[in-house]
Parts: sequence; C-alpha cells; structure tokens
Amino acid sequence: MDFVKAFVCGGLICVLTQILMEKTKLMPGRIMVILVTTGVVLGAVGIYEPFVKFAGAGATVPLTGFGNVLWKGMKKAIDEQGFLGLFTGGFTSCAVGVSAALIFGFIASLIFEPRMKKE
Repeated sequence: MDFVKAFVCGGLICVLTQILMEKTKLMPGRIMVILVTTGVVLGAVGIYEPFVKFAGAGATVPLTGFGNVLWKGMKKAIDEQGFLGLFTGGFTSCAVGVSAALIFGFIASLIFEPRMKKE
C-alpha cells in the first residue's frame, strides 16, 4: 500500500506541475523555483512533514521535497549557529542532491547530443 500512496501523491504533484506548465506561459526554470519555494514554505508552516509521513517517496522525490530538505537544513543550522545558519544550512543539507544532479547532468551531456527545442 505504501507504493500506491507514493505513486498517487507523487503523481498528483507531477500532474499539477504539468497543468501549470501547459496552462501558463511560465518558463520551466521559474516553475522549478515555484516548486522548491512551495516545499520550503510548506515545511516552514509544518504541513509538509505530515505529508511526507503519509506519502513517503511520493513527497520526497519531487522538487517540493527538495525545498523541504532545504528548510529542514536551514532550521537545524539556525538552531545551532544562529543567524549565519540561515545561509549555510541549505547548502549542507542539500549538497549531496545538488552534487548528484551536476554529475549525472554532466554524464548525460557526454552521452547525448544537445539540440535546441523547435517550436
């Protein structure tokens, strides 16, 4: 049952994002920023953690989950270091995810030939 909950919840996040991409003129980069910011805000308000407990990977894999990880890292660093933790917490909590994205993106650029999108 955990797989079904994760699939449905993650799928709903993706469907809502796809609708946002199709129905607005927002660029994909801005939509990604909206998703991460939404995760940070929902984490700060205390809504995202119960959602993660319910949905599991369906809530942690999308970019909203990345925003929640940013928030948790910032909150922990602020508690430990004070004001400076506001700037360092997000980097330390998300370093592995960002590093993996950079490495796998570089490997993909070596394997595939980039092309501009035709409209």
